[in-house]
Amino acid sequence: MKILLAEDDTKIAEYIVAGLAEHGHSVDHVADGRDALSYCLYNDCDMAILDRMLPGMDGLSVLKALRASKKAVPVLFLTALGQVDDRVEGLAAGSDDYLTKPFHFSELVARIDAIVRRRSETSVVSTLTVHDLTLDLLSRTARRQNNLIELHNKEFAILEILMRNAGRVVTRTLLLERVWNFNFEPSTTVVETHMSRLRAKIDKPFDTPLIHTIRNTGYSMHGPR
Repeated sequence: MKILLAEDDTKIAEYIVAGLAEHGHSVDHVADGRDALSYCLYNDCDMAILDRMLPGMDGLSVLKALRASKKAVPVLFLTALGQVDDRVEGLAAGSDDYLTKPFHFSELVARIDAIVRRRSETSVVSTLTVHDLTLDLLSRTARRQNNLIELHNKEFAILEILMRNAGRVVTRTLLLERVWNFNFEPSTTVVETHMSRLRAKIDKPFDTPLIHTIRNTGYSMHGPR
């Protein structure tokens, strides 16, 4: 796999380039945000690893420029900016994952592999169907009994996870990790609030409920049994 690494710390860059080479990846390295943007716009690569604090143009601005240009190259942020607000900002701008420094190299490799798998699944599967509900991953629209259902971004993300795991239990913790990037379970009702709104759109107008609560565990999506 061909990877762009945008990192201005020479020692860290050398460490990552050498390590990824051992895993069979080809890595091109730049140390400036403007060079990273130019590279991604005019060269083919399978993914980009960006630091947030780059000279010339910060990593967040690079990502926003890429997404504005409709470049769909997967982006992993690797940065010392690790507060919740930083992670949320990076993911909201369109990054595929967010890893903070210091990091374990094995986790970096695992996250790269996970991004590749997710992108591969998305490219193969464009629609998900559970009973009479269809989710179009390309147009990001949902329909039930041919009725168009308007979904906000978080609602769409929750529904996609539920439908990809139809018939299986999806825990509250998993939703917090995947949708809000929380790697712990804070005392918050954000999952319950969004699930209530989603049910009002997906289930309430129809005779057959599809989203089911699994007490003290999470949720499961399935049709009549």
